[in-house]
Amino acid sequence: MQESTELLVTPKLFEQIVKAEGNLVGIETPNVDETIAQFRQLAIRSGQSVYLWDPENGIAALRESEMRVPGSKRFPDALRFILQSVQFGVYLLRDFEPHVRPPNTALLQRIARIRTDNERKLVFLAQKLALPQAIDALVERMNRAGDTATRPRLRDGRWVTA
Repeated sequence: MQESTELLVTPKLFEQIVKAEGNLVGIETPNVDETIAQFRQLAIRSGQSVYLWDPENGIAALRESEMRVPGSKRFPDALRFILQSVQFGVYLLRDFEPHVRPPNTALLQRIARIRTDNERKLVFLAQKLALPQAIDALVERMNRAGDTATRPRLRDGRWVTA
């Protein structure tokens, strides 16, 4: 039996990530490895373009983990690849905390501003999300049920709850 505090990665949650207003999404989960495993199952079953970035492997497709993006181990290189990509994709980020600092924050802000049909979503996965204020204001947080958190945030100079 699964604890109620566990995150369940469902097609509904994936759809909410894709339909999120911004391109940066934050999800707190007590077990990041289990959440990634659930995203992997979703990617395999649905055929969705879901990728994982971590400092040891760089960007890798979750459906085929041996399929990696060369030269994407460094966080700024991974962000530049995502910025230049013309393909739709959901990119899960783990162990990102030490890398979310200038000049990488400027790249994250550029990704947050992308408005095209082939959206790229970055999903910060952590037990406890702690992001610099400039980035935190751009991150749409989702709770364990996949709903948008209602914590007020400053966006474009005004407070919003969605």
